[in-house]
Amino acid sequence: MAKQNARLTQPMVREAGKLRPASWDEALDAAAAGFARTLSAGSAFGMFSCSKATNEMNYLAQKFTRVVMGSNNVDSCNRT
Repeated sequence: MAKQNARLTQPMVREAGKLRPASWDEALDAAAAGFARTLSAGSAFGMFSCSKATNEMNYLAQKFTRVVMGSNNVDSCNRT
């Protein structure tokens, strides 16, 4: 039996508790709406970034977390 490819080949959105295929625009809109709900609810937000990522990627992760999401909860997992 051939090994099944478990990788996603298109964006998915959750609707009524189930994932369904979506366009990129719809998936990005859903992600942005989720971030907006988190901000408006005053919910806590934190970001984990990988210590093996580039400095530029870690900089962008912390900048997004601090400036866009308004949180200082950033960890780049450098202890591992």
